[in-house]
Amino acid sequence: MSSPTPITPSDATVVEAAPVAAEVAGVKRDAEETKDTTETASAPEATTASIEASQESGESAAKKQRVQIEKEDTSSYMGNKRNKVRGNIRGADKYKGKSRNAEDAAKAEAGEGSPATATEEGGEKEARIPKRKVAVMMGYCGTGYQGMQVNPSAKTIEGDLFKALVKAGAVSKDNADDIKKVSMMRSARTDKGVHAAGNVVSLKMIVEDNDIIEKINKELPEQIRLFGYVRTINSFSAKTLCDSRVYEYLLPTYVFLPRPPVPERTAGSEAATAKTVLRENAPEGSMAWDEKVHISTPEEMAEKRNYRIDAATLAKVREGFSAYIGTKNFHNFTIGHDFKEKTCNRYIMKFDVSDPKMIEGTEWLSLKVHGQSFMLHQIRKMVGLIVMIIRTDTPMRLIPETFKANKINIPKAPSLGLLLERPVFTTYNRKVEGKNPALDFDPYTTEMEAFKEKYIYEGIIKEELTYNRFDEYLQILDGHADKYNFGYLNKIGVIPEDAIIKRGDTLRETESDAESDVSA
Repeated sequence: MSSPTPITPSDATVVEAAPVAAEVAGVKRDAEETKDTTETASAPEATTASIEASQESGESAAKKQRVQIEKEDTSSYMGNKRNKVRGNIRGADKYKGKSRNAEDAAKAEAGEGSPATATEEGGEKEARIPKRKVAVMMGYCGTGYQGMQVNPSAKTIEGDLFKALVKAGAVSKDNADDIKKVSMMRSARTDKGVHAAGNVVSLKMIVEDNDIIEKINKELPEQIRLFGYVRTINSFSAKTLCDSRVYEYLLPTYVFLPRPPVPERTAGSEAATAKTVLRENAPEGSMAWDEKVHISTPEEMAEKRNYRIDAATLAKVREGFSAYIGTKNFHNFTIGHDFKEKTCNRYIMKFDVSDPKMIEGTEWLSLKVHGQSFMLHQIRKMVGLIVMIIRTDTPMRLIPETFKANKINIPKAPSLGLLLERPVFTTYNRKVEGKNPALDFDPYTTEMEAFKEKYIYEGIIKEELTYNRFDEYLQILDGHADKYNFGYLNKIGVIPEDAIIKRGDTLRETESDAESDVSA
């Protein structure tokens, strides 16, 4: 014999309500029969009154019981039932979405595509094709661009990339009006004129076509190239999951030549030189428009390009850049930040200086810095300080002083020599090992080096040889030495009081920077 089925609270409520419901039904039936008898046989009014009283009594009891049932059901049975129904609806929607995606994917593989659907305007909507989260590895020459990050009012790398993605079919036309719809994010933002031998962009991309990278490259200018892509986890972000970044800076060694005599800074010199006298015969492409700035003659430039750095100077250069390694407060190497802000503390892992290399009659050094992250202008100001220290024979003891609270004006080196070597994703690769492909540039080393030589190195060398950019930069600094506050460049390596920038003072940048690199 089977054991009796247990009664749940909701079942008990229904059982308790059954006698009352039966009683009400009986009263109603008696009342209806009595009413029929009254209509046909004209029963006394007393009988009718008795029936009506019974109806009211039964209906009142039923009403009370119904209210009690509804109250209990709302807190238990109905609540659970409502949640179950909602869950079923969500599950159905999710199942339909999966089913639809699977069906669309199957049709896409078969080359059929999905049927077009009508839009509200009466036109046809593009066939739905599944997107996948990917990391795209790319390189670019930043010449002629206002930086990497998309800006509707300027020509940017991301802007041209997104247009090419749409034209090649990697981004649907439905998502072509807003870059945010595909969650595009870069691992490192480069500024105006800055290049990248390797950078990573994450986005949701249509990858059904095996030749999609080739098709995208056909829609891009030659100075922007995609090397390939890898599938990633859905939550991947090129910006937040990037552990560190490696930058390179190409520098001609003649910048370390001793600085010639310059105007001395006096109490009234800044006011006396505040007005710029424009040069009428400035060479085409030159940024030295001030009459006070010397423009080197071809003979002078030939002599400078014949300079070869000696072992002692190279050792000092390496000593200077090694002083940046570790966690330091770089508030003096950016703009708009105070010493007390925690964001100014940045970690530099490595700073290498190559052996000299001859390129088209000029000797160059390759500087490579590996850091966790960098602030605006940081690398260029790090280079600028070492160049000024070597030129003026200032002791290296000045460098640790720049990490302290005193604010000084450090000139930033030209953007021309700076390029992003590659972002690094060590932690992410360790996390997805054995599950997803590693995010690494090594498979594309040959393509990257060829692109870097042709579109980045050649571009840097050509512009330097044509316009003498690095010499022009130094001439601007020297010509306005009485205006810029460089009193910390001295023989003892101590920051004097008059070189410290006080609150409310105007921090002057060089004219060449203001013209050529507003955002770099």
